[in-house]
Amino acid sequence: MPLDWSPFVAFVERHHRFLLTAHIRPDGDALGSMLGMADLLAQRGKEVRLAVASLIPPRYDFLQPAGEVKRFTAPGNDYSDCDAVIVLDTGTWGQLGELGEWIRAGSAETVVIDHHLTQDLDLKAIRFVDTTAEATGRLVYEASLALGTPFRSSAAHAVFVALAMDTGWFRHRNTTAASYELAARLVELGAQPTLAYDCLFEQNSLGRILLWARVLSRMEVTQAGQVCHVSLLADDYAATGATPQDSEDLVNYTRSVMGVEVGLFFAEQPAGGVKVSFRSRETVDVAKIAEQFGGGGHRLASGAILKFPLDVARSQVLAAVASALSCPAGVSQS
Repeated sequence: MPLDWSPFVAFVERHHRFLLTAHIRPDGDALGSMLGMADLLAQRGKEVRLAVASLIPPRYDFLQPAGEVKRFTAPGNDYSDCDAVIVLDTGTWGQLGELGEWIRAGSAETVVIDHHLTQDLDLKAIRFVDTTAEATGRLVYEASLALGTPFRSSAAHAVFVALAMDTGWFRHRNTTAASYELAARLVELGAQPTLAYDCLFEQNSLGRILLWARVLSRMEVTQAGQVCHVSLLADDYAATGATPQDSEDLVNYTRSVMGVEVGLFFAEQPAGGVKVSFRSRETVDVAKIAEQFGGGGHRLASGAILKFPLDVARSQVLAAVASALSCPAGVSQS
């Protein structure tokens, strides 16, 4: 059932200073959606600021050459005059980092625009959530139609990246005929797919390639070939000259192995704990597994952060995946 965007239009009309945000370590969908929404609001005469509570992956610098998206740091005094907040591509407190605490402590009216299953209902907000949407970028496009405000070319380019990245460049199962129709409309508005692909996939640093080689050398296959996992150690970045942002997309290699149903990427975090990325080919709902560890996401792509050492986190997650597959723990075939 299509979303009713009339409450969103009313929300925009009754506010003037907006803060747009998304989950920490924002991906293409998060950043593209933020930039697309910022364009819509600016065209309507609103003051707009953009911030996330983490570093912005450098691979997306081409979308914001002026550095529009800032890194939020507490106490957030620079945003104290914002009377409205729009959270894009997440609906959970844990994914907002320090900015989540700022929202929780403040009085600004908040809207969530998202396509993920996992939502924290105590994040008091007007919600525009459609779990059938392939990307939050689609919902931002729907908002543009409701507002009667077409994207300018740079925003269309950003929203195209949102759509393309969350469909695996139109390879994932969430890609539909409507995805291609939206892509065509964004190109008509000024998106440049060839430029975007070149910036995203053909500008790898040496450190990024060395990091991938190091991590993929630890690949293991378990559960009679149904589960593949890799692990990134905290000192891998220093050893290769890479950055944490360079690890994006590594999880997709685990699912690409023939016969694998579930791919896992374990990444030690600098401050402790382990970030786990889950990918499923089709049969396993990894969102339900991620939720067991305080995370969430989509049926075929989810994530969680565990406050345990790597060995403990890996053991617990592999046991949960084995249970989901309804087969006994297997022997590593690394």
